[in-house]
Amino acid sequence: MNHYETVFILNPVLSETQIKETVKKFEDYLLSKGAEMISKEDWGLKKLAYPIEKKKSGFYHLFEYKVAGDAIAPFELEFRRDDSVMRYLTVKLDKHAAAWAEKRRNRVKSAKK
Repeated sequence: MNHYETVFILNPVLSETQIKETVKKFEDYLLSKGAEMISKEDWGLKKLAYPIEKKKSGFYHLFEYKVAGDAIAPFELEFRRDDSVMRYLTVKLDKHAAAWAEKRRNRVKSAKK
């Protein structure tokens, strides 16, 4: 099992329920492939660096998970098939990046308290 991080941007015209359904769909897909979800973060509506599909903002979400490497290509295919996803990026984390991600998660948790 490899350690991955996926960030995806959802269309800003979606309703709150549509966003939750879309995020749940991708989470369920990973879990059906035997993934272990480590972290899920909703970064909210953010301004984009450049317009995508004539939109200037989008809803950002981050998944951190462990899954077998052969599950990534079909997972990214699901992103390409979904019209509500504007962009996505999946990165395989090495041990140093995984340690940094854990530190970042702990910082975010302590900042919320």
